[in-house]
Amino acid sequence: MDAFFASVELLKYPELRGEAVVIGGGRLQQPELQPDGTRKFARMRDYVGRGVVTTSTYAARAFGVFSAMGIMKAAKLAPDSILLPANFDAYREYSGRFKQAVAAIAPIIQNVGIDEIYIDLSEYGDAAPAVAAQLRAAVFEATGLTCSVGLAPNKLLAKICSDLEKPNGLTILQPDEVATRVWPLPAKKINGIGPKATAKLEAMGIHTIGDLAAADVGLLRSQFGDLYTSWLHQVAHGIDDRPVQTSREIKSVSRETTFERDLQVVRDRAILSEKLESLCTRVAADLEKHGIAGRTVGIKLRFEDFSTVTRDITLPGATADAAAILRASRDCLKRVPFEKRIRLLGVRMSTLCDPHASVLQQPVQAELFPAL
Repeated sequence: MDAFFASVELLKYPELRGEAVVIGGGRLQQPELQPDGTRKFARMRDYVGRGVVTTSTYAARAFGVFSAMGIMKAAKLAPDSILLPANFDAYREYSGRFKQAVAAIAPIIQNVGIDEIYIDLSEYGDAAPAVAAQLRAAVFEATGLTCSVGLAPNKLLAKICSDLEKPNGLTILQPDEVATRVWPLPAKKINGIGPKATAKLEAMGIHTIGDLAAADVGLLRSQFGDLYTSWLHQVAHGIDDRPVQTSREIKSVSRETTFERDLQVVRDRAILSEKLESLCTRVAADLEKHGIAGRTVGIKLRFEDFSTVTRDITLPGATADAAAILRASRDCLKRVPFEKRIRLLGVRMSTLCDPHASVLQQPVQAELFPAL
């Protein structure tokens, strides 16, 4: 989907089409309706507090504002941009709409995230480009939103192609076009080559996918090891044998929140308790949604100096109960020295299983953040 969260917001606020709009930040007020019927929107330059950019419109991206960037940094780049709060309920609704529209035409789908999927169109043969165009039209009819499709021999190349002609693009790549159309692209365009690997490659003089394809394998191995080098060599030549997987085993379920200000465990105990309870409730809801339970409960804390600690505990039986997760989280917290203020709090459930295959823990009410 094209700038998905921002595009959903533009359905609600069509007067912002073409404007630089950023979604994210902490607690924001909804736009105010003025007496003349117009809306007053918050501006990036007026924002004070923590938070990161969830997404941005293409007009905002032209200023260098992208997902995961700190709001305050983004405000310096695009101070006049409109800032809107995220509405995840709406995003989930539109995600369901677009996936249902696709499934009605091509049911072999692998969910990658709220706004991205892989689709296997191999059964359509030469008609696959026409089906891809039909999918785009069906998504727009169901949502009023545009998407970009990459049609290629495998998932690796399809992912790359889907980004080449955004927004509302349909890019078709034939197997013999890898050298002419893929090799000139930056190596970081390959999903799986992150910032650290990119920096290493650039230090070796490897900037494009073509450079990577021509690189000496022995030199790569000296920097990245056997396994990652083998993968780099394959993907640089457009090789990817992964199938479209219609289901995926869930390894863990987690939720976390970054506070608008650093919290002190004694003074802000009530706020921390409320946040922890909310996180545990959301984790329990996620477990219920997937029909699973877990035995290992973990907590994550990031402090004011950005140091991070984790603690976990394994229960005698699996549970999906929010109160039981709370009690276990409290036990984990007892093992953390609270000498610094807290910036982030998270709860994680792992060692997952079928809830009917194990005796579940009984709900237990817990006092959170007890006096230290």
